[in-house]
Amino acid sequence: MSSELSAGDLLLASPDLLDPNFVDTVVLLLDVNDDGALGVVLNRPTALPVSEVLGEWGEVVEEPEVLFQGGPVATDGALAVALAAPGGEDAAGFRPVWDRIGLLDLDTPRELVDGSVDRLRIFAGYSGWGAGQLQAEIAEGSWYVVPGQVDDVFGGDTRDLRRQVLRRQPGDLALHATRPSDPELN
Repeated sequence: MSSELSAGDLLLASPDLLDPNFVDTVVLLLDVNDDGALGVVLNRPTALPVSEVLGEWGEVVEEPEVLFQGGPVATDGALAVALAAPGGEDAAGFRPVWDRIGLLDLDTPRELVDGSVDRLRIFAGYSGWGAGQLQAEIAEGSWYVVPGQVDDVFGGDTRDLRRQVLRRQPGDLALHATRPSDPELN
């Protein structure tokens, strides 16, 4: 687990994290600085089709073509996380965050985006922490911090994402993939 947080890291909710907004979640960090951190929950799809809320953007998002619940903050707004096509990092409306992943401004005319983005997922709301808050939650054991992979962000079936990410970790962390949510039921 890394001690320095950065964009592209994943936060995996530990069994000790009981906040209903984050139980069993995988959060992709998009920004970390002295003022705090911002990310989106990757494994909370909603039933709401993107096309019903954002029209033509529903035609270009990854399967499932629904909004994802990005977190408890500003749930009436949308954040679009995109994978730039090779060489598309300078495309209109795209702000690189990590590797070829970045944020896409949904006010950008779609025709300016066509061909510059390989994959897209849209999140309602986001997860945010004030200065030092996330570090304190990590120190108390609420989160495991691991490096992210592109497929974590855009996978089709996210129900088992937390266990999949845990399974590929080295050492004892991989053992948490098989840990029951309530050890007393074991």
